[in-house]
Amino acid sequence: MERGPFMSGSRFGKNFTVSTWGESHGPAIGAVVDGCPAGVRLSDHDIQRDLDRRRPGISPYASRRGEPDKAEILSGVFDGVTTGTPISIKIDNLDSRSGDYSDIARVYRPGHADYTYDLKYGLRDYRGGGRASGRETACRVAGGAVARRFLAELGVGIQAYVTAIGNTHIDMGRFDLSQAGQNPFCMPDQTAYELAAAETEAAMRAGDSLGGVVECVIKGAVPGAGEPVFDKLPALLAHAVFSINAVKGFEIGRGFSAAMLSGTENNDAMYCENGVIKKHTNNAGGVYGGIADGSDIMFRAAFKPTPSVSAPQNTVDADGGNTLINIKGRHDPLIAPRAVVVVEAMAALVLADLTLQNCLSNIGNIKRILGE
Repeated sequence: MERGPFMSGSRFGKNFTVSTWGESHGPAIGAVVDGCPAGVRLSDHDIQRDLDRRRPGISPYASRRGEPDKAEILSGVFDGVTTGTPISIKIDNLDSRSGDYSDIARVYRPGHADYTYDLKYGLRDYRGGGRASGRETACRVAGGAVARRFLAELGVGIQAYVTAIGNTHIDMGRFDLSQAGQNPFCMPDQTAYELAAAETEAAMRAGDSLGGVVECVIKGAVPGAGEPVFDKLPALLAHAVFSINAVKGFEIGRGFSAAMLSGTENNDAMYCENGVIKKHTNNAGGVYGGIADGSDIMFRAAFKPTPSVSAPQNTVDADGGNTLINIKGRHDPLIAPRAVVVVEAMAALVLADLTLQNCLSNIGNIKRILGE
C-alpha cells in the first residue's frame, strides 16, 4: 500500500526513528521510538537522567515552570530490555499556565512561529507556542535517551557543552570538561561561566536575553557511518540540529574558519602507527566524504537569544494593526545551557540510524550478521 506524506514532519530517521507528539499546554507530550533492536537494556531511569538535565526550574537562569518531567515507558520494554517493538514514552504536563498567554491570542510575538503557523495552518495554539514550543524538545531527549542506550552497547559516547554565552567565550587554555557538569551553564571553564553569569544577569535586569554556542563531541562512532551523497553524516547532523528550536547555525570540524585556511593548513596529515591509521589534526571533524573516519566527530550549534523577553517590542496583531507587546509568563533568559542535552539527543538519533544503515553497506557485513 502506498503511504501518504508525513504532513507535520514529526518523524525523524529511516531505520531508527523517533516521532514526537503533544503541545506545550496539552495534557501530555511524548515520543515513539521504532527500530531499536531487541535486547538493549533500558529503564525509566535511563530516560529520566537526561530529562532531568533539560527540565525547567533547575537553575536561576531557566524557566520557572515547575515540571517534574517524569518519563513513563508505555511499551516496547519487558524485563528491563527492549523487545524490538515500538517504544512509547509519555511525559505529563503538570504546571502549564495557559492564562499567561491570553493577551497574545491574536498578537504575533517577534522571533516566534506565531505568524508562520497562521500562514501555514490558518490557526495556531497560542498557549506557550503549542507545538512550536521549546517544550517539544523534552520528547527528543526521551527518544534520544533510547538511542544513547543502544549506542552505549557499541561503545559510543556523546557529550556536549556550552562554549559561548553572549559575548563570553571559553578559554581553551582553561578547558576542564568536569566543570561543565558543575555549573548551570554547562561551560567547561569556571572563569568563563562567572563572566557569562554576570552578562546574563545584566540582560535579565534589562528584560532581555542572550544566545550561545553548544559544542558536541562523539567518541567511538563506527567508521563508515554516513552515506556518500545526500545522507552524508554532516548533512544529517545538520538536519537534526537545525530542527531544534532556536538553532541558527551549524558547523563541523573547523567549520567556517576552514574557509580562511590554505589547503595544507586545513588538510589532516595522516600517519600509520602499529598498523592503525591516525591523523595529526582533526580539522575535518571526524568525517571525510560525508563518512565517519573513526576519529572524534565534533560539531557546533549556534542558538539565538530567547525571543520571549519582557522588554516592550513593536509587532502586529492578526488584523494587521500595529501594536506594542510585553510578553508575560515564565521564560528562559538563554536557551543554550538547557539545549546541551537536546543536541546530544539529536546526535544520538543520527548515529543510531546510520549505525543500523551501515550494517548493510557491504556483503561482508551482511555475512557476519548472518553468521556465514
